[in-house]
Amino acid sequence: MKYLFKNQLWALALITLLFSCENDTEERPLGKYDTGILLMNEGAFGANDGEVFHFDPVSGTLTQNVFELENNRPFASLLEDLVLEEDRLYLVANTGKVEIVNPGDFKSRGAVVADLDQPRSLVTARGKVFISDYGPYDASFNTPDSYVAVVSGLDGGAVKKKIEVSSKPEDLFAFGKYVFVAGREESKIEIIDAELETVVKTLEVSGNPVQFFEQRGDLWVYAYDAENVYFQSFHLDNLTKKNFLQLDIVNATSRVAFGEDDRIYILTSSGWPDYNDGIAVTSIFDTTLIPSWKTGTGFYGIGYDQDRQELYVSNSKGFQGNGEVTVYSKDGSEVKTMEVGRGPSGILVR
Repeated sequence: MKYLFKNQLWALALITLLFSCENDTEERPLGKYDTGILLMNEGAFGANDGEVFHFDPVSGTLTQNVFELENNRPFASLLEDLVLEEDRLYLVANTGKVEIVNPGDFKSRGAVVADLDQPRSLVTARGKVFISDYGPYDASFNTPDSYVAVVSGLDGGAVKKKIEVSSKPEDLFAFGKYVFVAGREESKIEIIDAELETVVKTLEVSGNPVQFFEQRGDLWVYAYDAENVYFQSFHLDNLTKKNFLQLDIVNATSRVAFGEDDRIYILTSSGWPDYNDGIAVTSIFDTTLIPSWKTGTGFYGIGYDQDRQELYVSNSKGFQGNGEVTVYSKDGSEVKTMEVGRGPSGILVR
């Protein structure tokens, strides 16, 4: 699963600062899921048993099957992403739906349940939801009809429009009226005008771009191939490429996490049949590389709690039953290991 924090860049922080003193409404009290760690379990293909667990690092309490617990019905899909946007938590299922819940209590507030094929992630902009979707497979299992679906309301509803993009779109990032789309298979960044609902610019990048992130005031995209990883930043005033960095990290995957001090943790895997997995650590500002911070087998997801300076690494256990999540301190020592659901792949730190 992709890195799950959806940063709003400095613009959101500035807007909040400017207007907070003028807002006389009381802040809502924190709900029981507004703090702690959300652990996303994809579920197994065919069983469609994806679910979310909640872990409280203070008390050590692990709450299972949060969606079903709070809504009295199973999630009943394969989970692809968890996205926190505009006081809503979006549960993206690659089996063709998006469930929307209140982040504090996980109660359902809406859904998109039709006209989607294989959604991957989403972002909100201009009061709309933009959902990246692989589209249907053709006879050769390619995805030539990938798109970004547009939904008019933040609480779900019907798909209003499908914007054609390059094959296998992954992460999205909203800035102003623009939505950046990471086109994994064709190494493209496509930029959508959220008001016009059309692609207005396409940028070629190196590797397979999968994850946007913000560091030191710039928007970057993480990309990789079999031999290297690539980091590309962008000028947001004129939508052009800015800085570029290539690092020699072999067998990188799409799974990354961002720690304090600009550290970037990257899962690596040799793949079938050996599955020699590891975690490499680097930075785009200090390219000193730790190629094997941790090694193992079955690494599947990764996330970082910056407040506690702890790294969460999930292990799929080959999808043979439940997986597990191990928590490491910044120095690499093990803090805790816990059994979770099937195919744990995502960690969202609240």
